[in-house]
Amino acid sequence: MTDLDARPGRTTRRTLPGAAPALLGYAAVRALGLLALFVWSAARDKDAYTLLTARWDSLWYARIAEHGYGYEIRLPNGDVHSDLAFFPLLPWLERLGQAVTPLSYADAGFAAGTLASFAAAWGIFAVADLLYGRRAGVCAVLLWAVLPVGIVQSMAYSESLFTALAAWSLYAVLTGRWVAAGTLALLAGLTRPVGLAVVAAVWAAGTASWLRARRARRIGPSARRRSAAPDPGARSTPYAPSPARGPVREGASAWRRALGMLLAPLGTAGYVLWVGHRTGEGPLGYLDVQAGWRNGFDGGYAFARFVGEKFTSFPSALAGAALTAGVALVIRLYVVCVRQRQPLPVLVYAGVVTTLALCASSYFGSKPRLLVPAFPLLLPLALALARLPTRRSALVTAGVAVASALYGAFWLNGSGPP
Repeated sequence: MTDLDARPGRTTRRTLPGAAPALLGYAAVRALGLLALFVWSAARDKDAYTLLTARWDSLWYARIAEHGYGYEIRLPNGDVHSDLAFFPLLPWLERLGQAVTPLSYADAGFAAGTLASFAAAWGIFAVADLLYGRRAGVCAVLLWAVLPVGIVQSMAYSESLFTALAAWSLYAVLTGRWVAAGTLALLAGLTRPVGLAVVAAVWAAGTASWLRARRARRIGPSARRRSAAPDPGARSTPYAPSPARGPVREGASAWRRALGMLLAPLGTAGYVLWVGHRTGEGPLGYLDVQAGWRNGFDGGYAFARFVGEKFTSFPSALAGAALTAGVALVIRLYVVCVRQRQPLPVLVYAGVVTTLALCASSYFGSKPRLLVPAFPLLLPLALALARLPTRRSALVTAGVAVASALYGAFWLNGSGPP
């Protein structure tokens, strides 16, 4: 622990045995989702495993793993879909899996996504347990598992891999492991464009830590000892500056913090600059690649117009009302996170992920999937669920899990990409 020490007396259960209840619950929910998908797909004469491993983005990742970058599709309307839009970490893992096992590239992608989903569940448990206790940690994992689009966690997509890296980077930040946090942020930046959210979280925490250390040096040792003394009337908070630790340890901590902050953006920056060099368009070349997919950041204008058009007829107005309610719920959850005084890096991460998901002009059917990594939004719900009696909490979770499994099967058997 460093200057983001946990609440006194709190013992975190980041070990695998400690996280076992959460992971077993996660496995049960995901098994139910896969069972529903296979039954539903069989009834529609479709191959469920193909839906999970060899359609939409999965095909792009597998092709990159097998042939490298350089493939693009030119559409009749002039759009250019280039594989440079896809970040490289998942294809690298697929290539590694294919090289060292009998698996195909698609199979290796499915295996990587599945293993990463459990790593993500473990990381979510670790963060929630550190903040609010074991019961809330288990509930947070189960809520992440029963998301309406939770089936994407079992696909050869990069959401699970990114969420795992992001969750463990946040945990490393919260426990003062700056080099680990920066390294994981670097890897997250090689996974998805939203890796910027992890970088922002590490930099926000590092800057806040540096400002606290500077203030501590300015007020002097005696004042630090007085400020470190417990105040019986003060409100307890999950994280607070720790007492002074002496010049040697403070210097070592500052060095690790600086290194972690330096490492954090290298993944995103490195890939974006490489794409710019490859396309000959310079540092903004990646934005041109995304524009070919009609992806960009417009502050939510295109999405708002899309939702507004739903209200021009019936029954599409029902879909518009549902979308409006969904966006309102996401914003409301973030406001509650702020009011609950979640740690700064957690709030920054959730805020950036949510903003990029809602305010991008990307394919609108994918917006629920883009919010899958925003797991801190589930923490208020996890706290509420954790306060319920065990039997009632289990019944609520089971009911939502069934609904999620059925919706996931319906969603993945649809005509468009998730």
